[in-house]
Amino acid sequence: MIVRGHETVLVQGITGRQGTFWSERMIEYGTHICGGVNPKKAGETHIERPVWGSAVEAAKDTGIAVSVLFIPPLGVKAAALDAIEAGIGKLVLMTEHVPVQDVMHVMAAAKEAGTRIIGPNTAGLVTPGECFVGFMPAFSETIFRPGHVGVISRSGSLGTLVCLNLVRDGFGISAFVGIGGDPIIGTTTRDALVSLDEDERTESIVMIGEIGGAMEEDAADYAKGMSKPMVAFIAGAASPPGKRMGHAGAIVMGNRGTYAAKKAALEAAGVAVLPTPGEIGTVLRQRIGG
Repeated sequence: MIVRGHETVLVQGITGRQGTFWSERMIEYGTHICGGVNPKKAGETHIERPVWGSAVEAAKDTGIAVSVLFIPPLGVKAAALDAIEAGIGKLVLMTEHVPVQDVMHVMAAAKEAGTRIIGPNTAGLVTPGECFVGFMPAFSETIFRPGHVGVISRSGSLGTLVCLNLVRDGFGISAFVGIGGDPIIGTTTRDALVSLDEDERTESIVMIGEIGGAMEEDAADYAKGMSKPMVAFIAGAASPPGKRMGHAGAIVMGNRGTYAAKKAALEAAGVAVLPTPGEIGTVLRQRIGG
């Protein structure tokens, strides 16, 4: 799931502190934000953009490709369903601690409507030189210089570190996809991998995974048929079995989701799995023959 500069973005929760700050940064970077949603401030103008009472109302006035939600946990369900009803094709759910039953309801509604969801608990999406949606530091050229390496990450902080290391090693980023760290998310590692594999601008791929769940193993099944060079770093190698570490999705059950299982699956698919993120640039250059 990649966001493009020509796509129109709606911000649900635009008048809040975080919504305001990051909307201003997105606009400065070039993201095409058409306005925002706050039912209590409908009809007003905020940061020189119109505020609607709902996503449905906004969609009647302008075309919207993406909606990003800066909404408190208990309000995410209603806001997401509003965006889905409005016919918006991509939803970026920034919020963490959304009740699991609410997430399941939203995912079911999105599937029925054909809406793509990234998150919850995502840091967002970045297409360097074009736009970004979320709260990643896209405006820093030392982290997000345009190029041809696609990056997938559950973690926003690890994703930022890896992008920084790649740029320092002379690479540029084609797209960053932060899938989110919750147990139930709309876009999986495999989904993101398929998007980057199909993206003409992306020539190689870096995946930052974590212990817990089976997303990296599922992605490895797809990676077997890829021609683009790929390297990976899996966080949590030293974590004790059965203990949740970091993200809500990072819990190991039996042999599934362990560091060893993920490493073995990825290496069997021809992916280089590195012990530290600092080596990614060096090994990636070897893989692409540069």
